[in-house]
Amino acid sequence: MHRPFDIVVIGSGLGGLVCATILAKEGLNVLVLEKNKQYGGNLQTFARNRCIFDTGVHYIGGLEKGQNLYQYFHYLGIAEKLRLKRMDNDGFDKITFDNDPIEYPYAQGGDNFVAQLSRYFPDERRGIELFYNKMKEVCQSFPLYHLNAEEAYEWDEEILGMKVSDVVNSCTVNPKLRAVLAGANLLYAGIADKTPFYVHALAINSYIESAWRCVNGGGQIAKLLIKELHKHGGKSLKYKEVSQFHIENGLLRAVSTTDGNTYHAATFISNIDPKQTLRLIGNYPIRKSYANHIRQAENTISSFSLYIVLKPGRLPYINKNYYHFKDEASVWSNIHYRAADWPAGYMVSMNAKSENDQWAEGMTVFTYMRFDEVEEWSTTHNTVATTGYRGDGYEQFKRQKSEIMLDELEKKFPNLRQHIHATYVSTPLTYRDYIGSETGGMYGFVKDAGQPLKNYLPPRTKIKNLLLTGQSVNMHGILGVTISAVLTCAELLGKDYLLGKINRTNQIEPQTIDAYGNI
Repeated sequence: MHRPFDIVVIGSGLGGLVCATILAKEGLNVLVLEKNKQYGGNLQTFARNRCIFDTGVHYIGGLEKGQNLYQYFHYLGIAEKLRLKRMDNDGFDKITFDNDPIEYPYAQGGDNFVAQLSRYFPDERRGIELFYNKMKEVCQSFPLYHLNAEEAYEWDEEILGMKVSDVVNSCTVNPKLRAVLAGANLLYAGIADKTPFYVHALAINSYIESAWRCVNGGGQIAKLLIKELHKHGGKSLKYKEVSQFHIENGLLRAVSTTDGNTYHAATFISNIDPKQTLRLIGNYPIRKSYANHIRQAENTISSFSLYIVLKPGRLPYINKNYYHFKDEASVWSNIHYRAADWPAGYMVSMNAKSENDQWAEGMTVFTYMRFDEVEEWSTTHNTVATTGYRGDGYEQFKRQKSEIMLDELEKKFPNLRQHIHATYVSTPLTYRDYIGSETGGMYGFVKDAGQPLKNYLPPRTKIKNLLLTGQSVNMHGILGVTISAVLTCAELLGKDYLLGKINRTNQIEPQTIDAYGNI
């Protein structure tokens, strides 16, 4: 038994840490409970052979001073403390295909984005401009994207119902350009006949505004937020997996952890998978339609990641990412791959070790992988906090998939194997065990333009003092989850009050602001 807290946050993913930091800044007594050895959820990093790898944050957008994510992070007290490396201005992402030597660029800055792509599609400049302008228009329709406290935060079903594939196709009839414009959809597990255009726009436009790698990994975001939390009196505990909710008279009174401790609070925020949250609610009676809404939500696909430690001084550092596909059709069919054709596409990102890298130290490659491919080992669990061995069959599975992936990579990077010191692998089971999503889904729940509100979850639950945050609530990605966390906190603090405070913090110099965001 522990003395009551004002707020207990369950899970320390980005959403939970942003909520905890905001509420601690308001003087509330906040506790964060994390089941793993490391805070951060998808922000977690790991080191192999002294090479630091990201598990989920390969690059970040919108961090130029004055841009939206910068403003949120500045308010949280971490923007100026991040170690960042700006990516290639004229092509931070390159979309490439088998049997096509051209690397189609995504450039930083709207005009530059249009100009660079138009070099390869000179007759399609108007369509490229139209596509970029549609992205900007959709982004501006989300008030918290541009920190507007005055506009009502209401879902526009017309915008939510626009499919990204339809918008792409309306801008051009050129099949190659269509593939290029949709080519970064690995960022959100795009499905041609489902994914709304706003998911694409909110994800991609942020990078076009400015694109950055985190030097030595995105784990620094979690570490800085934890420091801010502690600075404002908040507390955090690791190795604390919540195993039971204690609900009485419609209120969550306390939570218990697997080590036998119980924590009381006035309000709880769950940053874990909503389906897991529902299981913790257990048999307590809540509206059946609400419970079914969560149970039936479709999880996004998981991934297979290959982490490559390179021999020193062998491969030049590449300050861009590659989204590579076998052909134009693979851009959308990639998610529905046949096992015999795997992988139909992949993303390659290099690790940034310093602001002036000459040689690559490591690279990460990820592609889609369905949970059914690892189903036979689904009863096994393995994390740093709770170790376990999945068996020789699983190790053989990983080796086979790694060789297939390396074969594909050598088409793009000839003789890559000669430069490799070591490789490491994560599968849907890894994501499930560390992140807590039931099938290792990368981006929360699938968004469906045909049923735009089907998988939408409001921050408030049917338990009066239990709120939700994280990538399954509202939006995913660094910016999306940060905005979702602000919406969760706005339920407790008031939207006008909180957005006003964030905006005031960004209108004056940091050194003139006290610990609570006041002049």
